[in-house]
Amino acid sequence: MKQKIQIGLCGLGTVGSGVVQILQDHQEQIRYKLGCEVEVAKVLVKNKEKKREYIGDAGILTTEPADITDNPAIDIVVEVMGGMDDTYQLLERSIRNRKHIVTANKDLMAEQGDKLFALSQEYNTDIYYEASVAGGIPILRTLSDGLASDKIQKVMGIVNGTTNFILTKMTDENLSFEPVLQEAQALGFAEADPTSDVEGLDAARKMTLLANLAFKMPVAYEDVEVSGITSITQEDIDFAGRLGYQMKLIGIAAMDDGKVEVSVEPTLLPTAHPLAQVKNEYNAVYVYGQAVGETMFYGPGAGGLPTATAVVSDLMEVVKNVRLGVSGKAYVTPQYKKALKDNTQKHAKYFVRVEAEDQTGAFHAVTNVFAGENVSFAKILQLPHANSKTAEVVMVTHKHSKQQIENSIQLLEKLNVVKRVISCYRVDGED
Repeated sequence: MKQKIQIGLCGLGTVGSGVVQILQDHQEQIRYKLGCEVEVAKVLVKNKEKKREYIGDAGILTTEPADITDNPAIDIVVEVMGGMDDTYQLLERSIRNRKHIVTANKDLMAEQGDKLFALSQEYNTDIYYEASVAGGIPILRTLSDGLASDKIQKVMGIVNGTTNFILTKMTDENLSFEPVLQEAQALGFAEADPTSDVEGLDAARKMTLLANLAFKMPVAYEDVEVSGITSITQEDIDFAGRLGYQMKLIGIAAMDDGKVEVSVEPTLLPTAHPLAQVKNEYNAVYVYGQAVGETMFYGPGAGGLPTATAVVSDLMEVVKNVRLGVSGKAYVTPQYKKALKDNTQKHAKYFVRVEAEDQTGAFHAVTNVFAGENVSFAKILQLPHANSKTAEVVMVTHKHSKQQIENSIQLLEKLNVVKRVISCYRVDGED
């Protein structure tokens, strides 16, 4: 039995440095739990000359991927550098050389994880990726282990800290999108190109991974319906507040009658709902299980040390498997064939804002459109504009199919008395 496990670390940015720091600072505790030492043998970086904190021996730095992938002394490859094609090739070669993988790369795992898993089964190696979803929150291990005996019905949550920070500031400080985005960039919560965050793409990749684990079904990234937050206005948020809701970018994965829906979209939650209280860059995931009922997992969704904690926890699981001789057994192939709901099978409440002529019969014409699609309302506001001949009609429907709502919106846009359909958002978290 090995007394020392050597790892190759790919990437020494915020998360990579956090991994090294935790391994050094918690070395005694880690050795006690594992019964062996874990040593960073090689670190792949772009620039070896850059001064590195926590790296005492510059000789372990390399710019050559082969120094890790082809190094027979290295047992586990820890990948925290990001990227797609080159990173996939690095991990593929590592697996072919019978090395285990720990990664924080949500993009790669959501889009090409199935290929890596198939290869890892062929070579009897492990792949762990807890840090790819919700930073320091152990949600993947919860779904695969902690709730393994339950039947998961729904997973919904805030899985992108950037968008949650922006919507929190817009709500609490009555600010518009652009200045808050600039503040998020200045604070390091948003990238210079924030597209992946604000358009919901980052959250969609995370929901792909959650749906696969929760429902044991091979859901693909392309199966996720995605809508971002760039079109949300202060007026939307104000009207939501008047009706008792908070606006959040919510990822939702739900299974009913053997069929699944996965989406990321701006969603109105009742103000009292636990997810509505999640502020700033924090993440939270709400899980509905048939047996356990409702559970919520909350914590920092990003940051060097929280994410590094998840990486090192995965690393420790891999080491345990190596020492027990059970490597390559953690991954379970999907139990069910992919079956997705169509729009007639997706049901939710909806918030709809319409600008219409402020004249006799206009309100009746608007509500008649919904009645024609058998859509009924839970809440309605009609607010005339002070200096205009138009009024806003704000409605929250009862639970209906997405198809019914889409049909209603299309018919509204053709009505002469309707100037425009301003916005339409999902409402969730209430009966």
